[in-house]
Amino acid sequence: MYDFTYYAPTKVAFGKNSLSRLEGLLKEQNCKKVLLHYGGGSAERSGLLAIVRSAIRSAGLAWTELGGVQPNPRLSLVYRGIELCKSEDVDFILAVGGGSVIDSAKAIGYGLANDGDVWDFYAGTRKPAACLPIGVVLTIAAAGSEMSNSSVITKEEEGGDLKRGCNSDLCRPRFAVMNPELTFTLPDYQTACGCTDILMHTMERYFTSGGNMGLTDGLAEGLMRTVIANARILKRNPADYDARAEVMWASSLSHNGLTGCGNDGGDWAVHGIEHELGGLYDVAHGAGLAAVWPAWANYVFKDCLQRFYLFAVQVMGVRPSGTREGVAREGIRAFTQFLSGIGMPVNLTELGVSPTDGEYKKMASRCAAAGGGKKGSARVLYADDIEKILRNAQ
Repeated sequence: MYDFTYYAPTKVAFGKNSLSRLEGLLKEQNCKKVLLHYGGGSAERSGLLAIVRSAIRSAGLAWTELGGVQPNPRLSLVYRGIELCKSEDVDFILAVGGGSVIDSAKAIGYGLANDGDVWDFYAGTRKPAACLPIGVVLTIAAAGSEMSNSSVITKEEEGGDLKRGCNSDLCRPRFAVMNPELTFTLPDYQTACGCTDILMHTMERYFTSGGNMGLTDGLAEGLMRTVIANARILKRNPADYDARAEVMWASSLSHNGLTGCGNDGGDWAVHGIEHELGGLYDVAHGAGLAAVWPAWANYVFKDCLQRFYLFAVQVMGVRPSGTREGVAREGIRAFTQFLSGIGMPVNLTELGVSPTDGEYKKMASRCAAAGGGKKGSARVLYADDIEKILRNAQ
């Protein structure tokens, strides 16, 4: 077990009546003007934005608005948000949406609180020194950005966009309003993508060769079992409130650092590879993770056999009989079947992408370079390894 610092400052208002607490939460921020940041028209059509505007007004605050956040949020909109907030003297950002909206809000917050180009923080050439405070009204259980220190932004470039992350405790939201009922109208595919993302955030921390803590493992295994069970329920009955609630809370706990306490920080190779897929093909994040994971797992599991054995037994319910390698392989097969069962692609063909030889090499080299030349903990991967995993995933 390694030393660790655990920091989770976000105040959570959870449940069916949580929106009624938004006015009070805004008043606690002692701010004067809010940027209301959101995605497409669904938040408007559902009446959610009207409720949020009413809460801002009742809190005695002025506000301005910026919608249009896309999945894989774009740097160009972040720049627009920064300029808008500067001109409007905004001192608080309220993100209404899922991970993409929250990540965009965090990037705007960095851009307002620091000099220079905000992309520097995502390119890794500088670290932020501050971030404008952020609050969240969550509408999608997936990324866990409502409690995390992470933000991922896509920079538009010729020949394939660049998708990169910035991690800093400075961007952790001040509060998150989480009503599971707001997720009832999500398409089945988006729900499944969200469940996959939640699982992967814990799995990236679980499959590590560097230090583990028994209590953390138990929390991680319980979270994964919970998400798998409730993802199956939501496949059958999307309006099951309890299942929605379990998944929404798991989303936050999976990415607020709790399931990585005492280990080496995790693997993150699957996320790194998906970032290249997302940048090149603009695929749904959860679907991209699902398409890569089986090929990654089969490539690395012998180097992290004990962890894959435990995952098979403790999470996937595989009987611990036969060789450890055989049990681990069965766990990988069982999880792959689960992904297929909730409608996720389990290879690049099912994802709908067919990279060229040049694109395989480009994604592999970019992924390795983003990690300083290598990626991973379960097994350290270099560009050649990542290219093989991508080709195996086809």
